[in-house]
Amino acid sequence: MSSKLHENNNKNIVLVGMMGAGKTYIGGKLSKLLSHFSYADIDAEIEKEAGLSISEIFEKYSEAYFRELEEKAIKKFASNKNQIISTGGGAFENSRNQYLLKANGLVFYLKATPKELFNRIKNENHPNRPMLGEDFSDKTIQTLLKKREKNYLKAHFTIDTNQKQAYTILDEILKECDKYAK
Repeated sequence: MSSKLHENNNKNIVLVGMMGAGKTYIGGKLSKLLSHFSYADIDAEIEKEAGLSISEIFEKYSEAYFRELEEKAIKKFASNKNQIISTGGGAFENSRNQYLLKANGLVFYLKATPKELFNRIKNENHPNRPMLGEDFSDKTIQTLLKKREKNYLKAHFTIDTNQKQAYTILDEILKECDKYAK
């Protein structure tokens, strides 16, 4: 599995989608395959900068405050080159974030069904998933996905991740990147 993306590529690779879609996992794997790319997980960057977990930011300040921090982090990282950027599930709801990420990046929507997403995250401790709320279920995910998907579909590419191994998803992303690089 290799890619024709080379060191003077000017585009970032951006991963968007719901929680549990695999953005962080796939982003980390991509950064190992593409050694000339650096990796930024926007949620992790926000937590590091704020010194608080995402749930603590939501609880102590508000979702609106978190979204301000998110936009600031995206603005910072989207302007760089040769980055793999994993966003939080709600980041692509913001039209400014969409513009920033698409202007200097190839944006991939990692798509999965609500049932698949639920199965991937149901056994996790959910301190960093405040949007799930107390009544976490596949219905909660379905409602959130229905609200967000119109924006996810504005990505350059959609990669179906349902019941796929990571190497298959990585291969699909790299193939799309190679088509772009030609």
